[in-house]
Amino acid sequence: MKAKLFGWIIAAFIRLIGLTLRWQFEDKSGLSSKLDTGSVIWVFWHNRVFSMPLVYRRYLSFRSGAVLTSPSKDGEIVVQVMKRFGVETVRGSSNRSSVNALRRLVKYLEKNNGSDVVITPDGPRGPVHVLQPGVMKLAQITGFPILPITILYSRSMVLKTWDKFEIPFPFSKVKVLFNHFHHIENTSDKQEFEAMRIRLEEGLKALP
Repeated sequence: MKAKLFGWIIAAFIRLIGLTLRWQFEDKSGLSSKLDTGSVIWVFWHNRVFSMPLVYRRYLSFRSGAVLTSPSKDGEIVVQVMKRFGVETVRGSSNRSSVNALRRLVKYLEKNNGSDVVITPDGPRGPVHVLQPGVMKLAQITGFPILPITILYSRSMVLKTWDKFEIPFPFSKVKVLFNHFHHIENTSDKQEFEAMRIRLEEGLKALP
């Protein structure tokens, strides 16, 4: 019951702030104009979670998908928030049981042809802005491309959390960049894998 209430309050707050924001959007991937694209793996930093429901509703509402969410109590609140924006969730921790979370994401994509999945690759506990390899392994298993999404606020409140979570101030400017797709080759070479990880991490750090 508390999770539902908190979810409703948070979703309402996000919508309220969203009504005042000024958006600047660039799509290098072309995804926002493609209605028949297959499944895509969205990635963005954990401290940009606040704006992503708004980005989804504004630019990609014609697509369906699910967000990887922790099985914790906080994760249940995220479930309730996402429901109010028409987004499903896959419960699983990339920290405690990364293999189990990976299996659940693969299973979701197999059952929901054409749907997307959303991952914060430095979550749930960091280090901040360091891309963990799970998202790349998912791309290798499924063959689906990764879409790096970068978000920049002109003014924001920075919380004292591990990820320095940001909430944009009302009437601030939000720059959104959909970068080029990253296709992850299925390789067992550790150096090659690390080079691809670094390229993807740098893509996420690129400013709009």
